[in-house]
Amino acid sequence: MNAWAIYTEERKVWTWAVRAFLLSGSAGSISRMGRDFMKLTKLLERVEYECVQGNTDIEVTDIVNDSRKVREGCLFFCIKGAVADGHKYAAEVAQKGAGVLVVQDDVQVPGDVTVIKVADSRYAMALIAAAWYGHPAEKLKVIGITGTKGKTTTTYMIKSILEAAGHKVGLIGTIEAIIGDKVIPASNTTPESTTIQKYFAEMAEAGCDCVVMEVSSQGLMLHRTVGFTFEIGIFTNLEPDHIGPAEHENFEDYLRCKAMLFKQCRHGIFNADDAHLEAILEGHTCDVETYGFGEKADFRASEAQLVSKPGYLGIAYHVTGKRNFFVEIDIPGKFSIYNSLAAIAVCDYFGVEEEKMIAALKKAKVKGRIEMIKVSDEFTLMIDYAHNAMSLESLLTTLKEYNPGRLVCVFGCGGNRSRARRFEMGEVSGKYADFTIITSDNPRYEEPEAIIADIETGIAKTDGKYIKITDRKEAIAYAIHHGQPGDVIVLAGKGHEDYQEICGVKHPMDERVLIKEILAEDKA
Repeated sequence: MNAWAIYTEERKVWTWAVRAFLLSGSAGSISRMGRDFMKLTKLLERVEYECVQGNTDIEVTDIVNDSRKVREGCLFFCIKGAVADGHKYAAEVAQKGAGVLVVQDDVQVPGDVTVIKVADSRYAMALIAAAWYGHPAEKLKVIGITGTKGKTTTTYMIKSILEAAGHKVGLIGTIEAIIGDKVIPASNTTPESTTIQKYFAEMAEAGCDCVVMEVSSQGLMLHRTVGFTFEIGIFTNLEPDHIGPAEHENFEDYLRCKAMLFKQCRHGIFNADDAHLEAILEGHTCDVETYGFGEKADFRASEAQLVSKPGYLGIAYHVTGKRNFFVEIDIPGKFSIYNSLAAIAVCDYFGVEEEKMIAALKKAKVKGRIEMIKVSDEFTLMIDYAHNAMSLESLLTTLKEYNPGRLVCVFGCGGNRSRARRFEMGEVSGKYADFTIITSDNPRYEEPEAIIADIETGIAKTDGKYIKITDRKEAIAYAIHHGQPGDVIVLAGKGHEDYQEICGVKHPMDERVLIKEILAEDKA
């Protein structure tokens, strides 16, 4: 018998001994939200597969897609990613004790490892993850929001109204996941399917009856939301974005992926004013409701009026169509009308009373999304996440509608990203802001001054006035100390982020904290 055969036989004995020990309960309870291990046959009930090696009548101890987290008896997904291919780790994870591999390509592993072959291992992972956690979405009303802009604000508006009506609402989005009292910072707008299902299970266990979540085109393209049906899907708008390497090859693919949500939901709510509505609706399988300014929309806005006073900007309008009431929102701009109409349409579906909608929308706030910070009775200061030319232009043109004394923009650009973004953002700020303070954002592995020089190249194409202050706290202090009556000052680019990334290290830096420090230092 050769060395490999001896190793394989010894491994079989060791593997089954460990599994027997674990399953006997002697090792203590290892569970998934209070449940024991699961039969592989149960996990595969909704999956089309071929068992090319091994046995499906076995217990699985965990499901894993990170080779560093493999443990004895687990199921490992061999995923093809943008950076790495999990199939390359097949032999390594088998040696670590993985009992099952889910693959879409052929792999070579010891004969005692069960190999399940599927057409798409990401798709299968979503289905298996749903089964592993007991299909928790079936206990929840899941509301998904897709679109280029407006997803984050709309999720918080919906959460605010539904909670005012007595629902317990979980949230998954760009900024964070919220499960009861637990807040988890987000790394992706739409997490991996295993994480989504884990969150759903925790939400159901915490007593949530609804979940509102942002659904990115990447999340849809990578099948992260497979394995459950959304109660409601929302389309906010569509503009060219996320097109390039490791994202979408073109705008058509971006649109196609966004439209996938409406083949996976029961009820669809759509922005009737968006130019791409018909394309998004193509092939939909859901009921359809619309919102917008047009007469054909089910939920319509009319009599819109800007609301402005020092330290505060908002918007008010009349809701007509399926509902009829007047509402004011403490977030400025026409896009706030669209976002709130989408939220109203959702809450109408849930039968929420108008009084509760009105009160909840007045209170709805989103960290880092036109977040107003009170610093003066003479001018307005706000924080916003606008971090590309498109979002910055949208923000500045919205604020210009309020006819500020001056519109002052404080921003920088991230290092190790497209230089074109810097030129574009510089040009946008120079064109729309009355005064720009160019500063540092997340320089990463670049020199901040080099990034600032690129922004300056863009702003130099305009007649915009500007100053360069590399240190972000100093830049914010300059903006506050030089604020004039009627000014609107916007700190753009960082939004909800509470760090500054320099040379691979995230240093604590929250603009809200910086503002407090500046004001405290002024009083000292």
